Order: sequence, then structure tokens, then C-alpha cells
Amino acid sequence: MFTGIVQGLAQVAAITEKPGLTSFTLAFPEGFCEGLEIGASVACDGVCLTVTALKGPNAADFDVMQQSLKLTTLAGLKQGSALNVERAAKEGAEIGGHPLSGHVDFMATLESVRKPENNHVMRIRVPAPWMRYIFAKGYIAINGASLTVAEAGREPGGAGWFEVWLIPETLRMTTFGDKQPGDALNIEIERSTQVFVDTVRDAIDERLGPLLPALEKLLAASGQSLDALAEPVKLPGRS
Repeated sequence: MFTGIVQGLAQVAAITEKPGLTSFTLAFPEGFCEGLEIGASVACDGVCLTVTALKGPNAADFDVMQQSLKLTTLAGLKQGSALNVERAAKEGAEIGGHPLSGHVDFMATLESVRKPENNHVMRIRVPAPWMRYIFAKGYIAINGASLTVAEAGREPGGAGWFEVWLIPETLRMTTFGDKQPGDALNIEIERSTQVFVDTVRDAIDERLGPLLPALEKLLAASGQSLDALAEPVKLPGRS
């Protein structure tokens, strides 16, 4: 498990192609590898990878299967590329962000960047059907960083967008300051939100059965969707 608090930036020192997988040698900041052992887990841009070899005091090897390369941004890494990294959380560790598994759900695209004073706003385009799990004020993990969704917009068909606001400290500790529109990002949705939404959708499907298509058509005519019915209720007095 990870906390979603990025602990530093690693750099791709070497890439070795092997039958059925790719091996990455990552160089870490001073002190990051203290106590690191073969078999340990490290979140690399939000992807949980296993240490396969130690390369001196500040570097390690990680093997990545073709399936993982296909589903994440790791396939686009080159020598010199930077990644957000976090060691696996120890028992009793403070959860400064929210619990992450290191299992990426999908790749999204950075649509635009705005830069108000002392802020950095990223608008991210989300493919269907993943937008159903993303709500304003909810948690989201982007390249391994736990962030709060500021605004979210759903579109017909299940796609949509959301925005996150980043402070200077977040930009300093992550790769987000270097991201440009069009770049791909690894997204892990918040698990309790996924369970809640799926449970509500299953309950609606079970109760309505054959009436469900008619309800979806009625909601669409009024500019709404079934996903909106699963949105967590905001209690009075809570932001």
C-alpha cells in the first residue's frame, strides 16, 4: 500500500529489453534506497513495481511486463525520464494523502494547464466509463500523487474531465510542472468511491431491470445520467 505522498523524483538511468518484459534501472535521490531490499515495492508514477536488483546505494532495477507497459505510461519512458516515486508504506505510517494500491486503472490525457498566481491548474480528459467514479471534492491519484478533485464535468457517453489545483510545493516534489497538454497520465481511482458507485448502480439495475433503459433515456433528455444518481450526497455544513 502507498499513501499518495510523493517522496522524490527518480530518473531512468537505463532501459534493457528482455523476452516478454522491459527492465528499468532507476536512479533515486540520496537516502531514498536506505533499507531497500530485493522484492520491495516502489510506486513509480503510480505503478507498483518490485525491486529485482540493487545497483549501488542509490539505484535499483525493476522488471515491467508487457501488459503493464500497455496499460500505463511506463512504455513511453526514455533514458533520462523523471518519475514520481514513493516507497511502500510501513505499518502505522501516517496517511497524508489517501490509501493507494499502485494498480493503475486507466490513462488520461492532460487537456490544458492554467497558471493563476501561486497555483497550477491541470484539466484532465477522462475516457468512458471512468468518469462515473470522479466527483468534485473527491480523491484521485495522478502519477502516484494523491490529489483532491476541484471541479468535474460529465459528458454524454460516459467521458468527461476534472481539474486539480497544485501548489508550488507539489510542483517542486513532482513531475507535474513539466507536463504539457497532450501528455498521458496514470490514474488510480479512489477505491471506496468505486465500491459505492458500483453498489448503487447494481442496486438500481437489480430493482429496475427492464425499466433501466427507459430511465437512462429520460435522464439523458434532461441532461443528466445514471451516474449522477450514484453521486455521494453532500451533507449540510461540509465542503
